[in-house]
Amino acid sequence: MTQALHHRSADTLAQPVAAEVRAWAAQLGAEAGALAVLFYGSNLRTGSLEGVLDFYVLLPGPQQERIWPRVSYREQRSGDSVLRAKIATMSLDQFTQAAAGQSRDTTIWARFVQPSALVWAADEAARGAVVQAAASAAQTAARLAAALGPEQGPEDAFWRALFQATYKAEFRVEKAGREESILAVNRAHFDGLLPLAWEAGGISFARAADALAPQLSPTERAAILRWWQRCARLGKPLNLLRLAKATTTFDGAADYAAWKLERHTGIALKVTPFAARHPLLAAPGAMFALWRARRRAARDHI
Repeated sequence: MTQALHHRSADTLAQPVAAEVRAWAAQLGAEAGALAVLFYGSNLRTGSLEGVLDFYVLLPGPQQERIWPRVSYREQRSGDSVLRAKIATMSLDQFTQAAAGQSRDTTIWARFVQPSALVWAADEAARGAVVQAAASAAQTAARLAAALGPEQGPEDAFWRALFQATYKAEFRVEKAGREESILAVNRAHFDGLLPLAWEAGGISFARAADALAPQLSPTERAAILRWWQRCARLGKPLNLLRLAKATTTFDGAADYAAWKLERHTGIALKVTPFAARHPLLAAPGAMFALWRARRRAARDHI
C-alpha cells in the first residue's frame, strides 16, 4: 500500500465529529471491550444529531458469529434531547478481511470506501489497523471499478459503475439513482481517491486531462469479474440471512420500529415489555394498534 493512500485514509477517519458522538462512542467501546468504534452515514456529513446515529463497534479476537454484524438500537438522553443510535458489532479481524475483499460480503468495502470517522480507539495499534482496513476497502472498491467502468473516462464514471453494481447485488430499498446522490454529497471525498487506490493496488493507468484509463489485461479483468460474480450471486441471500437473524437478535428492535413509525407517520405506539422482548410475536398487535390509530386520526379530521 502506498503511503499516500494510507495518509488519506487516516485523514478521513480523523475528521471532526460532535462531542456527543465521541462521548457515546467511548461509552460503547468501553462497554463492549472493543478495539475501535466507527461513525458513518448521513449524520457524519451533516453534523446533525437528529435521526439515527450509525456506529460500527469492532471487537478483539476472532469473529464469533457466522452471520455478522450483530445489530442493536439504543436511545439515551443528552441534555434536553434524545439521541438515537443503530449499532453494528463485529470483530476487527473479520472487518479487516471483508474490507480487503477476502469474504463473499459486499457491504463492508462498499460502505467504507465512503466517508467514515474513527471516533474511538483503544490504542494506537487498533487505530492503525482500522486505517489499514479503510485503505483496503478503497483498494477493493477501486479494483472492481476498474473492471466495471469504461475503458476511459472521468473518475466519477468508475465510481458510478461500482455503486450501481453493488446496490443491484444487495437486498436494499434505495431508489434507482442512489449512486448519484452518494457521489454528489461526497464529491470532495471521492475526488482523487481512485488513482491513489489503483496505485496502492498495483493497477497501472493512463491519465489524459480529466480522463483515466486503467491498464487491465484481459486476464486481470476476467479474474476480477469472476470474483465479483461470485460475490454478487450471494449478495441478496446474505442480506436476507442478516434480516432473518435481526428478527431474533436485534436488541431494541421494537423501540427502533416505534420511533421509525412515529417519524414517518406521526403516530406514536407504546412499546410494552412483551413487545420489547418478543418484537415478532408483538407485530400483529402493533399492526392492529396502528390501524386503530389511523382510523381515529381519520375520524378526527372529518
